[in-house]
Amino acid sequence: MLFFISTKQSLSTKKYTLINTNRVLWLRNLDLQSLILMIVLMLLVQSTFAQSKHRKEDLSRIDPSPFGDNSGHWYMGYEKERMINPLPDRPKYKPTEITKIGDNIILFQKTNGGWAKNYDVFAILSKEQRDSVATRSNELNTTFDNGTCYTQIDALAIVYAATKQEKYKESALKGINFLLEAQYKSNGGWPQFYPLEDGYSKYITYNDGAMIGVMALLKDILDNNPKYSFIDKVLRKQIKVAYNKGMDCIIKTQINDSGKPTAWCQQYDQVSLQPAWARKFEPASICNQESAELVLFLMSINNPSKEVIDAIQNAVIWFQESRIFNTRVDRIPAPRMVTPFRVSTSDRIVVTDSTAPPIWTRYYELKTHKPLFCNRDSKVVYSLAEVTRERRDGYSWYNYAPQKVFKEYPKWQKHWAPNNNVLTN
Repeated sequence: MLFFISTKQSLSTKKYTLINTNRVLWLRNLDLQSLILMIVLMLLVQSTFAQSKHRKEDLSRIDPSPFGDNSGHWYMGYEKERMINPLPDRPKYKPTEITKIGDNIILFQKTNGGWAKNYDVFAILSKEQRDSVATRSNELNTTFDNGTCYTQIDALAIVYAATKQEKYKESALKGINFLLEAQYKSNGGWPQFYPLEDGYSKYITYNDGAMIGVMALLKDILDNNPKYSFIDKVLRKQIKVAYNKGMDCIIKTQINDSGKPTAWCQQYDQVSLQPAWARKFEPASICNQESAELVLFLMSINNPSKEVIDAIQNAVIWFQESRIFNTRVDRIPAPRMVTPFRVSTSDRIVVTDSTAPPIWTRYYELKTHKPLFCNRDSKVVYSLAEVTRERRDGYSWYNYAPQKVFKEYPKWQKHWAPNNNVLTN
């Protein structure tokens, strides 16, 4: 609250005392216009401070949702190569038991600073499980897939900020240095696995939020999130370099088909920076689901460069042009079918529906921009009905992800591109 006490002099020569709840400021020999300006500035500062306090992060809990992909895969079923598999009917730590969760994260951390995927860090492990994990810390199957590494680092930062126990800071720093080591120095991208492995996992990977998850973490640090205040100037400079290289990679990999900028592929060859195949049913193509996540990240950047603004605008145009109308996808019951990959008890069909909202396919063919589908034999087809049932029912071929971009676009466009609304041009 602000209020004023003044002397009984004339308006042009009054002395004013500005009082707020924290301090008293004497403003002498100011005319009324200057005083009003000072008041406005003080109110702006006070408003910004209040907003900052309102956005203060809750350090009393660790959100399980960023770990959902990892834990979900762990509970899917037994896998021989895992360090441990889940035991039946085991309890979990509550999100507020942050040191217990932090200790699990440290336990699962590999000697190179990274983490393997598909374990539940909220699980209360048996002594045998803990011993097994501890004895296999030298296995460097470390990855950014399924929300791995950057989620652990973020959680460790919360635990350290809340407890100031050095072990959590040291583990987080070790993880950050792993991120920096894993980056391709030649192009700024991140592979799916590091150390590099054979196959598509060495490609620059946007799939499942791998590279964007890393970039969002680095951005959070560079945006001076208080929970990362333990990072010194030397490391921050290294992070800034890595972040800038990552941004260059994002801009360079936006697909330009014959002069028409579109969106991004799931993964790119780390040498040529050209779209590349991943699994046999994941073709080199324009991938709207991953592109939507990428654009939302770009929209979160404060004071974006012209290159970033152009990338967003071009992607929004692409999302607008690639909409599919009068279509919905239904899941229907189907006879139980056992395959080497999974058990299917349902099927999916495409239905014509004039009331359906716009929808997008996951893949669009390069050059032709046709909606694209694929089988496990890498045979490209152009309708969901041509996909074999196991893949038809077991993969997200259609999605609404670009709608999230459209929801955020008006606010972003008004702020950063006020004279160019590409949705109304």
